[in-house]
Amino acid sequence: MPWSPGCFRRLSLVLVLLAAPAVGSARADEPAPAASKADQVLALFDGKTTDGWKVTNFAGAGEIKVTGGELIFEKGETLTGLTWKDAAKLPKDNYEITLSAKKIKGDDFFCGLTFPVRDSYASFIVGGWAGTVVGISSINGLDASENETTIYRKFDHDKWYRIRVRVANDKLECWIDDEQTVEVDLKDKKISTRIESDASRPLGLSTFQVTAAFKDVKLTRLEPAQ
Repeated sequence: MPWSPGCFRRLSLVLVLLAAPAVGSARADEPAPAASKADQVLALFDGKTTDGWKVTNFAGAGEIKVTGGELIFEKGETLTGLTWKDAAKLPKDNYEITLSAKKIKGDDFFCGLTFPVRDSYASFIVGGWAGTVVGISSINGLDASENETTIYRKFDHDKWYRIRVRVANDKLECWIDDEQTVEVDLKDKKISTRIESDASRPLGLSTFQVTAAFKDVKLTRLEPAQ
């Protein structure tokens, strides 16, 4: 049976379709897709283990455990804490750290977050000095109870507070829930930690004579300002 012109047209179409790349596939010479915003987030606590952390070498520290998806710091004689082990994974600028913290027992700081600030480190203290002081330790040698960031606020037991710290755009900023509590221009400022918190560097969580809980601990890299 002779082939009609229509048969040749249909055969040509089939061959073209077979030669074309499948929809959704990528050619070997095509660039990989850009990283998504989600790829910029590093979860620092998986809700199950303390992987990535080490117990901070504080004398008289309380027990640290994971229960019900929460990181529990039991009340110690002084400081209790965890320190992030891999400093190479941490940015020193253009990032923010978020977490939720809850005071369970005791009346001193239930969240001491130590973090990198360019070539140095600082601590955001929440509820220190008998339970009400909030601020940065330290700025120009003055700690959270005596510098420009010092404020006083009451914190309830068994209530979650959302903590956010950002180092970016030549500033150090902090929030508790939706309230911005710290906004410091880093120009000409000497940033440091108190000697008691040096063991928390480069990144650490600590409490002082308090039983506290933490969850949702994350670090997000930020795009530098243009």
